[in-house]
Amino acid sequence: MDAARGLALIGMFVAHVAPVAASADLVSLIAIADERPRLLFALTAGMGLAFISGGIRPIVDGRRTLRRQIAIRAVILIVLGLLIAATLHPLVFIILDVYGVAFLVMLPLLFIPARAALGVGIALLAIMPGLAELASATDLVAELQFGPFAIIVDWFVSGAYPVVEWVPVMMIGLALVRLDLGSPRVVALAALVGAVTAAVLLPIVALMPGGIAAPLDVEVEVDPAVSALRTSLEALGNVGVGVVVVAGMLLLTFFARPQVRRVAGVVLSPIIAMGSMPLTIYTLHLVVLAVSIRVENGYYTDDSGELLLGLVVGSMVFAWLWRHYLGRGPLERLLRWASGRSRADAARATTPE
Repeated sequence: MDAARGLALIGMFVAHVAPVAASADLVSLIAIADERPRLLFALTAGMGLAFISGGIRPIVDGRRTLRRQIAIRAVILIVLGLLIAATLHPLVFIILDVYGVAFLVMLPLLFIPARAALGVGIALLAIMPGLAELASATDLVAELQFGPFAIIVDWFVSGAYPVVEWVPVMMIGLALVRLDLGSPRVVALAALVGAVTAAVLLPIVALMPGGIAAPLDVEVEVDPAVSALRTSLEALGNVGVGVVVVAGMLLLTFFARPQVRRVAGVVLSPIIAMGSMPLTIYTLHLVVLAVSIRVENGYYTDDSGELLLGLVVGSMVFAWLWRHYLGRGPLERLLRWASGRSRADAARATTPE
């Protein structure tokens, strides 16, 4: 999971600061980072919720305490996201506050049966992204975006990261862990379904009106219903890619032969270190982006190949050194302490069997 999250962070860096590409092929390559990293984040977030709530055997005792701890974390993330937006003004959309809201929505869904979570997650993912796009174009939502409820509307419907799309992806991640990612059969089946979904849907999406492979020499007004369908199909395909990424990381770091696991562990260790402290790395990268804003050709920008390289390499080095010598990331440690989870773990450790 940490390896997958580390790759998502790198993809997010590319999406945020990669300079304008000179060729159409490179544009298409960079476009991969626009949508998939954030959905991979949501997928691994659902996996994380499953792990802390018992994995394949959901906890029975202490559910109320766990929900309270998650709720505290969620509120802190919301406050942190809003604070960064209000003070640093980076030229990117911030996911922290939406992440927190999604955690709150997930609280009553933590312990539903795995197959139910998987089925409902997939069904909602096939519907909600398109519905959110249609709703965003309505006069009602347009009016609400300029009223006192603007931020709530952005969180749930019209923002860059609507919760109605993130929560279904989290449910899929939660379900995969509940079904046992330690089982080769489960992982192989998930990878197969994810690969087929991506291989079938993403080429269709690319050829649909408004897609990246649609003819560019003829201007066509895209029907809103078609655009909504394309959005939902694209979300399904991109989550399929995310499932394949997670399965690939499991293959390299868990299921492979010991020699392969050792080599993969060494090669991937900087990426794994990044993924083990996503809040720290993500927040630091927002600070770097904020101080890197400049005016170019009359526009504010932070795009830079050098900055992209610095973010990737710098994050890897920082995360690897911190994890190697100090363990848990600084903001992750603070969040864990503030939610009471560190104290709860310490109490369990000192309680006799």
